[in-house]
Amino acid sequence: MGAWAADSFGNDTACDWAYAIEDCNDLSLVEETLDKILQEGDGYIDASDAEEAIAAIEVIARLQGNWGMRNAYSESVDKWVRKTKLVPGKELVEKAHQVIARILGDESELKELWEDSKLSNEWTASVQELAGRVKL
Repeated sequence: MGAWAADSFGNDTACDWAYAIEDCNDLSLVEETLDKILQEGDGYIDASDAEEAIAAIEVIARLQGNWGMRNAYSESVDKWVRKTKLVPGKELVEKAHQVIARILGDESELKELWEDSKLSNEWTASVQELAGRVKL
């Protein structure tokens, strides 16, 4: 796991995803990222897919004005949010909550990896805090 912190952008995968959104003018990448998790149904969620989804959900929260931790790793997303000023629709927000539930569920590789870490509680709290910032 290429993580150095338990926050949303504290891993290589999320940072790579954050740079990819710079080329978008809409929320299509966010929706595609969430749909990738939801299309698994009850199946096992790959850790990298979950890390990307958490970054995508950060975009939704920030577009709603509910900013999380800002640092050098979130900078590209923060700039994109300020530039686009898009409003995520109710359906996308609902998907975000469904995806968080899946990431925190039993069929999540990312959850399993963090459970093997000393920062397990910190990671879980970070994801739950993100869920609280995404308003229906």
